[in-house]
Amino acid sequence: MSMPPVAVRTVSATARDVPLAIAAIGNVEALASVDVKSRVAGEVTRVAFEEGQDVQSGQLLFELDREPFLRQIAELEANVARDTAQDKQAAANVAKDEAQLKSDMGKADRARQLAKDGIFSKEQTETLVSTADSTQAALEADRAAVESARAAKAADEAKLAETKLQLSYTRIAAPMSGRAGAVAVKAGNLVKDNDTTLVTILQTTPVYVTFAVPEQLLPSIRKYNATKPLEVIALAADSSTVKGQLKFIDNMVDNTTGTIKLKASFNNSERKLWPGQFVNVSAQLEVEPNRIVVPSRTLQSGPQGKYVWVVNADNTVAMRRVNAERTYTVDGMDQTVIGKGLTAGEHVISEGQMLLMPGAHVRVLDGAKATAAANAANTVDSTDGA
Repeated sequence: MSMPPVAVRTVSATARDVPLAIAAIGNVEALASVDVKSRVAGEVTRVAFEEGQDVQSGQLLFELDREPFLRQIAELEANVARDTAQDKQAAANVAKDEAQLKSDMGKADRARQLAKDGIFSKEQTETLVSTADSTQAALEADRAAVESARAAKAADEAKLAETKLQLSYTRIAAPMSGRAGAVAVKAGNLVKDNDTTLVTILQTTPVYVTFAVPEQLLPSIRKYNATKPLEVIALAADSSTVKGQLKFIDNMVDNTTGTIKLKASFNNSERKLWPGQFVNVSAQLEVEPNRIVVPSRTLQSGPQGKYVWVVNADNTVAMRRVNAERTYTVDGMDQTVIGKGLTAGEHVISEGQMLLMPGAHVRVLDGAKATAAANAANTVDSTDGA
């Protein structure tokens, strides 16, 4: 008994210019990330921003207790004043000793001359010379005291400058502009120096999107990117597209996956891309002319690979193996580029394939009739199988 013609719908294989594009899943990365920590230990007295807020570089974020540092500064300032006074006193002693030494040296010289003339006794001369030597030693001691006082003053001034620097660290400002994350401490908490991360700031405008592509596309990417930056399109969470530019090509291929990492920069002024988010990215490299294209829904999978049903001139069908190279989207419909197996103008069945076999007769319907007939055929087929 002969089978009645199967109602099907067909489309024509067409030759068209096809864009060579890359598609991948990328990960959004902040351009910069900073963990804000305290450089001194102390009690948090104020949190000057709201978590999740946009902050500007130099904006005050936290304040720590300043009182311990103010007390140290007052003590060190007093020490510096004391050292200054001691320096002045030692300098005055040096001046006094220099004058006394000049007088004693004169007396010793005259005593030596008078001793030669027999006027001064030896004991008198030795006394005056000894006095001059003692004054010389006192002068050296006072000079050393001046150096000691100045060294102590310099040390206290250095400690004072360091304490004032630590005092400035009690006001913690944003190191860059960006978006603040969750606040880890509240007013009243004690923090250690370089310990707990108080808040993390991410720079989200612009942002990077990192993705990987097959290594076979690297020559085309480098060739295109050499003339102008490759435009990369990311699909945001609200299904809108955001445009960016390729900024980085990794210096080696990952030999475990056969892919190479790329990085694109997006202005992200509308904050549609969020750090840590996964997004679909695509980029068009070039346009391949006169490629055979069919809707992706026409392809079937079998033990020997992909195939399509082709309508012959006598309205019979034949199973045709094809080489499906890649898929791209046009107006929301997936299209497949056929490398071998089809020529332009051949009619390929797009609906009603369930009841087909090689050599079967078909009846081509319009779109609405084909859909209804295909549904009916699927229902009958399911009933027979039951």
